[in-house]
Amino acid sequence: MKKLELRIPTDKIQYWSSKYNYYQSEIEQDIVDMVSSIKKRGYLLKDEFILVSKWKSPRTFKHYSANDADYIKEISGLALSTKNEQLRIESLTLLNGISYPAASVFLHFFHKEKYPIIDFRVLWSLKSDVPNKYSFPFWFDYVQVCRNLSSKTGLGMRAIDQALWAYSKVKQKST
Repeated sequence: MKKLELRIPTDKIQYWSSKYNYYQSEIEQDIVDMVSSIKKRGYLLKDEFILVSKWKSPRTFKHYSANDADYIKEISGLALSTKNEQLRIESLTLLNGISYPAASVFLHFFHKEKYPIIDFRVLWSLKSDVPNKYSFPFWFDYVQVCRNLSSKTGLGMRAIDQALWAYSKVKQKST
């Protein structure tokens, strides 16, 4: 596997984080507002699951809504409670419409300082192609790179995530 390599100078991470502007900011605030009650309860309700899923990709709503409420409760409860990082991410992918990128959104919001969101933009900012099929080793390498950046810069995981996304949005040529 190719080593992930940062395109942005480390001292510019905070600058690029400030340039982040994603159109789903209202939904994001709704998610942030409900995190503590969900964590206290220990699982997501179906409408909460759909809201978080829509933040990542509104286009696949029909897939998210096809999940049974009890299944969502069990899977989200497992992902929120287990200490095993592979089980956290892979259990979420059992839900209809949830891939590694969508699962990373759940982990990011509900384990905020431990996990970044993975998608094509952040991977480009790390000189990586999007894999044909995500795997735990690939995802966990990405997580480790972001954790190291957070440690080096003193910035939170959300700032790291936003910087990588914004840098790609501005610098990556459209294909």
